[in-house]
Order: sequence, then structure tokens, then C-alpha cells
Amino acid sequence: MNGWRRSGRGAKARLVATLEQQEVVVLRGLVGEVREMLAARSADAPADELAELTGIRTGSSTPPEDRVLARLLPEFSRDDPALAGALRSLHEPALIEAKDGAAVTVLESLPDRGGRVELTPEQADAWLTALNDVRLALGTALDIQEDMPEELPPDDPRAAHLGVYHWLTFVQDALVQSRMQLLQR
Repeated sequence: MNGWRRSGRGAKARLVATLEQQEVVVLRGLVGEVREMLAARSADAPADELAELTGIRTGSSTPPEDRVLARLLPEFSRDDPALAGALRSLHEPALIEAKDGAAVTVLESLPDRGGRVELTPEQADAWLTALNDVRLALGTALDIQEDMPEELPPDDPRAAHLGVYHWLTFVQDALVQSRMQLLQR
């Protein structure tokens, strides 16, 4: 991938990139893993009889124990644990649904074997959401820190995956820059 470029004008404006087959495989795999983690969290939510009667969906009131999932679904309030639990219970299902919807948009817009990706502005926004989630998950799993070097020693087990993290950062940054250009015109 060499970045995103604008194609078309007005309502027909699109953001276009070309992905290699291996890049598509990596994106499909990582986006799929995030979806699986979020689906498992959603499936683990306790059943709520009142929610079933009212149609109001509720989720777990406790934060995820897994640190990657906790990064994707952070606390809603740090000052008041009771408020944090209530807010999580009310809003986590919609947050998971939104993240899953963004992931589905990415998966549906990826070419099967690499090739051209053409996104509407709305699809680009979904891509940015999903790429952010993948980067958060991978960055947490790799214990990425701000002061971390660009490359790790070859014997560091994270070294092979750090390049993927940097590539995702490039894809996301290039898409942000192109998306901002659409907003300015």
C-alpha cells in the first residue's frame, strides 16, 4: 500500500488505495480477532429480565479482565465505581455494536485477493474506527509505549509484530490525512 488518494468530486468523492494480498490477509485476520473478542464479551453479559421486558439492552457492569479488551472498552467513569458500572451496563452493548459495525464495513470492503479499495466518506470513517481498535488491541498486546524504539532486538518476541503495528499506523494516518482533505473541499 502506498497510501490513500482522492477520486471523484462532490457526492461521488471516494478514497482509494491498493492493497497487496498479504495486507488484506493481515487486516482480515486482525479485524476478525477484534470482532471475536467483542462478540465473546457481549455473549458473556448477564441476562437481565427487566431488559428483556423493556427492550433496553444491558451489558456487564464490570470492566473486562483481559487487558486488551479493557483497552477497547475502557471505564466510563474513574471517580465513581458505582456510576462506572451503571454506565457500562447501559452503554457497552451499543459501543460493542458500533465497533462491530465498523469492523464489518472493513471486512466487506476489502478485496478478496488484494487490489483496489474504494471508500465513501462514511466507509472511511468506519475504517478509521476499526483501524483504531486494531491498533489499540495490538498495541496493548505488544505493550507499546511512547518511548519504545522503532525497532526491537531480533530476540524480542514482539519484534515480528511491531512492523505490523507500524504499518497499521501508516494506513490509519494516511486515511486520516485523505479524509481530512475531503472535509476541506
